Parts: sequence; C-alpha cells; structure tokens
Amino acid sequence: MSANNPSREDFAALLEESFATSELYEGAVVKGIVIAIEKDLAVIDVGLKVEGRVPLKEFGVRARDGELKVGDEVEVYLERVENALGEAVLSRDKARREESWVRLEVAFEKNEKVVGHIFNQVKGGFTVDLDGATAFLPRSQVDIRPVRDVGPLMHTPQPFQILKMDKRRGNIVVSRRVVLEETRAEQRSELVQSLEEGQTVEGVVKNITDYGAFVDLGGIDGLLHVTDIAWRRINHPTEVLSIGQTVRVQIIRVNQETHRISLGMKQLESDPWSGIEAKYPVNTRFTGRVTNITDYGAFVELEPGIEGLIHVSEMSWTKKNVHPGKIVATSQEVEVMVLEVDPVKRRISLGLKQTLQNPWEAFSEKYPSGAVVEGEVKNKTEFGLFIGLDGDVDGMVHLSDLDWNRPGEQVIEEFNKGDMVKAVVLDVDIDKERISLGMKQLGGDPMDAASAGELRRNAVVTCEVVEIKDAGIEVKIVDTDITAFIRRADLARDRADQRPERFAVGEKLDARITQFDKKTRKVGLSVKALEIAEEKEAVAQFGSSDSGASLGDILGAALRARQDDDAA
Repeated sequence: MSANNPSREDFAALLEESFATSELYEGAVVKGIVIAIEKDLAVIDVGLKVEGRVPLKEFGVRARDGELKVGDEVEVYLERVENALGEAVLSRDKARREESWVRLEVAFEKNEKVVGHIFNQVKGGFTVDLDGATAFLPRSQVDIRPVRDVGPLMHTPQPFQILKMDKRRGNIVVSRRVVLEETRAEQRSELVQSLEEGQTVEGVVKNITDYGAFVDLGGIDGLLHVTDIAWRRINHPTEVLSIGQTVRVQIIRVNQETHRISLGMKQLESDPWSGIEAKYPVNTRFTGRVTNITDYGAFVELEPGIEGLIHVSEMSWTKKNVHPGKIVATSQEVEVMVLEVDPVKRRISLGLKQTLQNPWEAFSEKYPSGAVVEGEVKNKTEFGLFIGLDGDVDGMVHLSDLDWNRPGEQVIEEFNKGDMVKAVVLDVDIDKERISLGMKQLGGDPMDAASAGELRRNAVVTCEVVEIKDAGIEVKIVDTDITAFIRRADLARDRADQRPERFAVGEKLDARITQFDKKTRKVGLSVKALEIAEEKEAVAQFGSSDSGASLGDILGAALRARQDDDAA
C-alpha cells in the first residue's frame, strides 16, 4: 500500500499507541481512529476486538465538507462494548455533549458567560444549544423587557449566563437577560459618569406617566417631571410630549449611586418670574385665563409660566360660602387685581371682587341714613331680622329696633321668612360690611310727641287699664302710644286699696307722672302720689287755723269741688 493508504497493521500500531495508557470502559469518551467510511457511516476502531459505526451527520460540518478522512483521530462516546450485532456502540453526539458538560461546568464555577443559539420553542421558554449540550431558557430570561417576537434571535449565536446545572438529571438553565442587564449596567455607569449637572443633551421620550416622562439618553433613562416641562401649568405631560418625540433637556441632578437622573425642559428657557414685581405691581388690574379651580380658589394664568391664585375669600363681595366653580369657569377670561407678589415663593395673590364696586359703598351712596328701603326677610335669629336689599347685600333689624314699646322678642314672632317689609337705614359700616336697619323708626317716636305735649314730671294723666298683674297694673296713657306699669304700692294711699284686682281691664283712672326719662324711655305713674298731692292742695286751699274746720271737712270740700269740675 501507498503512504496515503495505511495497512491494517499500521492502524493497529496507531491504536496500540493511542490507547496504551487509556482504560476503556462503557459510559466514557474515548479516542478512536477512522478506519473506513461507508456511505453515511464512519467505521471507527477504539482498540477493542470489534469496531463501531457512527453516522457521518454526527460529525457535523466536518463530515459535510468532506474533511473527515480515514486515519483521522476522533473522540466518541462508548455506550456499550458489544451489541447483538457484535459491534461497539459509539456516539459522536454524546461525546460532544460530554465535552460540552465539562466546559460548561468550569464556566459555571467561574461564573463565566457561554455562547449558544436558540433553536426551538418549548413550553415556558426555549431550548438553547451550548455546543452539543441542550439548555433551557425560560421566557422571562430572554430579555430585560418582554419580547413578542423571538424570531430574530433564533439560530443566532448569543451570550448566556448559566443559572443552574444538574448533570445527574441532564438539566441546564441559562439566562440571556442577566447578560443584557450586566452589559446595560456597565453602559449606564459609563454614561452616568459622563453626565454633568447643567449639561444640555438630547433624548427620546420613551414612556409617559401622570407625573412626568422618561427620556432615553442613549442607554439610560432620565425622569422629566411634569413640573419641569414648562414654566406654565401642565396638567398632564401628554399636553406637550408624545412617545418617540426627540427633546432637548437639561441635566438637573445626577445620583451616581442609584443612577437616577432628573431632567428639565423649562430650565432651557428664561425664567418668567425674573423681575416679577415690576411686571405686576400691587393694586393694578390685568386680564388672565382661569386654568384650574379648587375648593380654596381659582388659578389664573397671567402669561405663559405665570399664574396667580384668587382665594375663595377674594372672589365675591357677597357670596361667602360658595364653591369657586360657581363663580368662574375653566378657560374663562377674567379681570383681576394684583393683591400681593412674593417672588421668593413664586406666588401672586389676585382678587376678583376688587375689580367690582364694593356693594356696601354702592348701597351707602344710593341709600343714606334715614332712607326707607324694602326687602325680603331672609332669616330670623335670636338677635334680629336679616333683610335682603339691593346689590345682593343684607341689612339687619335688631330686636330693639322692631317696636317702640313692645319687647323685640315678642314682636319678631310676627314675621316670617319671605315676608316683604320696609325699614329705615340707620347706619352703613363699609369696612365691616354691615347695614343697620330699623322698623320702629318708620313711625315717630311716641316719646317725642309726648314730650312735646303736656307730658312731664308731676303732670296728671288719664290712663286706661291694659293688663292686671299681681305686682300691679299695666296701663296706657290716653291719647298716646305710651304704656307704663303702676306698682301695687302706687295704686292707692291706703294699703287696703292697693289691690290690683279692684281694677278692671278697660277701666280709666287718673295718676300722677313721677318719672319721665326720654333717654331711657321710662315713664313712672302713681295714683298714690296723685292722692297725696290733692290732699296737700285741699289743705292749702280750704284749710285755715281760724276757720275751725276739721281735716275731714276740708277733704270733703275738696272732693266736692273736684266732682263739680268733672261734671262741668
């Protein structure tokens, strides 16, 4: 034979040399020599009495390209020394798998990455070929984010991290996600190191939430908070941004430890609050647009980025307990007055009612003190009546101003909510927003009329009994609206006659005025005082030390003279 075709003796020598120091046993990877190639099988001698046959396809590319030749040394797995056909049972695939397991175990111990390719989809994930060894790739470990289409990753070499190995069961679990996260962490760290606060960069809006937007800066995300998108009020980021939009942002803060990056867009524009006090002087009027309404007031945009608050207390002169939404509406144009500017806290206090005339001033101009007004009874309280007046303001009639003579607590019961009544304006306090009214002032003060007549202290008046009480009698002075109370002790000079029950309602009697105080509106009457005064007068008129007349004669004469006067 030629040198290119060794004889069987030569193969035997090679095998003897190859396996001189090797012990052959089933279940091991052994070395053999290709002694022949028959169609799609390779005949391999591993130093046993019999050869084994291995399908060429198990040698992969080497066999397909014709590189496998007689005389080549190969490694195969010895499954059984001899089968029923008298041949050795060999496997190149199992040999490759055994070789791979050895390499993979080393990589697993050293926490090194391995290369493989995804070749099939199974329940819960995919199978990965790790150079002969088959591993399981859970679906959750394919990528950092869920992957809808794994097609582009199939049959493509990919780096993997071994998570678990169990040779006894033949199980290997790998992860592609861990590799990507490590790579991304390295990239993030490098990128974060390159960023500086105040730096302007470009990014792509990746995600939008209620509180802001996440912007991809080329491998790392930064948060663009909704308050940093624009100087003006932004209710939701979608008003300005959309996913996929390229934006210029400024790096506001960088946390090297957590890799959190805060971004801003408004910082790239001039601050509209600069010089705000000169732009919006106090007590000046401006027109703005209502942007937001809350329970405590309404926000008004004076210009882009500049908003002021109309507190609920500054919205209306008269509507004190009304929700701001019932006074103004969102997007409504309103005229406001600047009440206060705080450039440090970036706040402007506005007033809406200040642009309208004070209704109490308007009422005072239209209805000065003494004017008669008419309105509806809005409310009854323990201290008076509230009357609705022009200009949507209320006036109050105090209990003491309901009637000249009767108690206010008694008179107020005659009125009901909704009654239309008239009253006199007594006073308007613009600062305290109060209007004082009086109803008894509609008629003249009976004390004025009485004092202008003959009513005075010591005058004798005729009275009519109105009410009889245990302590005395209530009387009304005839031809006047004045009432007074005569105490029991003042009903007669004689104690036996000081009995209220001896009088009847409607009965008339004379009494003497013992007190007449216009300021305190007190009138004191006494029958007893009248009787004493008449006695003194009778004694002075008829009595004389020379006449010899007795006191009884004098009083009798005085009584007859009075009766004559009454008859006349």
